[in-house]
Amino acid sequence: QVQVVESGGGLVQPGGSLRLSCTASGFTFSSSALSWARHVPGKGLEWVSGIYKEGTGFYADSMKGRFTISRDNAKNTLFLQMNNLTPEDTAVYVCNAPVRTPQGTWVDYWGQGTQVTVSS
Repeated sequence: QVQVVESGGGLVQPGGSLRLSCTASGFTFSSSALSWARHVPGKGLEWVSGIYKEGTGFYADSMKGRFTISRDNAKNTLFLQMNNLTPEDTAVYVCNAPVRTPQGTWVDYWGQGTQVTVSS
């Protein structure tokens, strides 16, 4: 079955950096577009960044220039490098993997998330 597991969160001071990882299995990772989103307290789910199968990344406006998404298809792992973090980046970060079923429909798989807290 499909499994998606995030890691790398933690407590960081404003201006600091973190690198999140998302390891997935149960589907053809290298053929899949993937994305990161975050659960922001009081605001709900916010899309952060996505990456096509060939490696082209795209970002929400507030993340451009600070976040970098990348992938290692050999290790079935998605990354999110986050720099110059601010308290507004505090959230639970989740990885999304849309998977096509044998019947031709699409199912979104999400991990449990990893907590990022930006505070002095």
